[in-house]
Amino acid sequence: MALTPETLARHELNGLCVRAVAADNPDLVGIGGRVVRETTKTLSIREGSRVCQVPKSGTVFEFELPTDEAATAREGVGIASEPRADRHDGDGATHVTVDGDRLLSRPARRTETTGDSKWR
Repeated sequence: MALTPETLARHELNGLCVRAVAADNPDLVGIGGRVVRETTKTLSIREGSRVCQVPKSGTVFEFELPTDEAATAREGVGIASEPRADRHDGDGATHVTVDGDRLLSRPARRTETTGDSKWR
């Protein structure tokens, strides 16, 4: 399954570039970098030389999908997380905003591809 805006919540998040765009805790807004670890309730984001642990609940994340996935995403129908047209960078990346509450679950369970899933 290709990484698209529709399937982002069902994919591995480690290694993706991410930024917290809104949060219950205003100190978390603006934290951005690469996801280095994911747990049931948090994302660990490497920002420069430090790693920040950001709770999924109450936070809105903006993920950057690389060039290949960005081209595939525009072909899809029924997008669950709309790519922001105003954030399409010149390098071919597209930015997808996802409510952290949609990511709350064990990563292994969230990414399973069999059976009925609430992530479709």
